[in-house]
Amino acid sequence: MLRTAVVLGTLLLGIGAVAAQQDQVAKTQAAMKSNLKNALAISAMIKGEKPYDQATVNASLAELEDVAKRFPTLFPDSIKGLKPDGDYYASPKVWTERADFEARAAGFAKAVGEAKGKIKDLDSLKATYPNVNKQCMGCHETFRIKNS
Repeated sequence: MLRTAVVLGTLLLGIGAVAAQQDQVAKTQAAMKSNLKNALAISAMIKGEKPYDQATVNASLAELEDVAKRFPTLFPDSIKGLKPDGDYYASPKVWTERADFEARAAGFAKAVGEAKGKIKDLDSLKATYPNVNKQCMGCHETFRIKNS
């Protein structure tokens, strides 16, 4: 009886750990999708596909900044090696090259923070936003893998 209880308890703990991992993966994916949505909104203005809208720029930068501040915590050791559904997943380099990953995350956060104070019109958006995008994409080149 005691042995059955121990086995059942261990099984339940394992199930709980897997559920927590999946919850974290979902949070991480939601944050990345938020970044994409906001980057696309800004890019559409730069390309002239949408009219310039300061409220959209401000909201997009605020959301980008929120994710940027949480970025390193979105990739805890508990999700290392998981390949979730979706187009991309985190490279093992997120954990093996953690200092570089965190430095790039800090660079992205800094670029977003600086952009918030500079963008006041379409011209300043066109001049400032490319650095934000560069910081974002620079991380993708090293720390993101496409699902095949």
